[in-house]
Amino acid sequence: MQSHKKITIAIDGFSSCGKSTLAKALAFELGYVFVDTGAMYRAVTLFCFRQGWVNKETVNQEAIINGLNEIEIHFERNKETSKLEVFLNKELVEREIRTLEISSLVSKVASIKEVRQKLVVEQQKMGEKGGVVMDGRDIGSVVFPNAELKLFVTASPEVRTDRRFKELIISEPDITREEIRLNLEERDHLDSTREESPLTRTEDAVLLDNSDINQQEQLDLALELVRERMNG
Repeated sequence: MQSHKKITIAIDGFSSCGKSTLAKALAFELGYVFVDTGAMYRAVTLFCFRQGWVNKETVNQEAIINGLNEIEIHFERNKETSKLEVFLNKELVEREIRTLEISSLVSKVASIKEVRQKLVVEQQKMGEKGGVVMDGRDIGSVVFPNAELKLFVTASPEVRTDRRFKELIISEPDITREEIRLNLEERDHLDSTREESPLTRTEDAVLLDNSDINQQEQLDLALELVRERMNG
């Protein structure tokens, strides 16, 4: 799709609903930059976990806030796969941040006001010139409230659990669907009820339920919306 007008596309939604899959596909089709904000929060969580500042029982908010200046996150494109991968203080952590252990802690760290403020500033810098597709929990509401296209992606709990199970079973063969289901329920609750930048669908966001459609059908729907915004 060719157009001289580069827009900003904000994609929000619950965990494992296909936000990143859609965002990556859109960015590829449009020649835009893709930013996985969830990976950024996971990287911060991994750092805090390694420091002993967060675990299943406790969260040392003071230590996390004081340690934010020690965290540097950037993305690099893998030369073999062409995929963007996240680096934490120059260390490739793409695999480490995707474990269920980090997934179970990320909402706790992401709810801290100072953590969100730090990453929102970085995310806004990445997208200030347009031509960006960014997915997360507060992209349309906080990071880019004036984005030309906002999508709120969702899917049924059963579909999301199955998707996450298929993703994790390769690296974590002992994982169970019940563990994943409970983890998703907990993250949904924490993300939706936190005080700082809760997950919410803005009034101007288009709802996209992909429970019963495949990835190509989802992409086609999104591309049609992009065309409307570009020509509007």
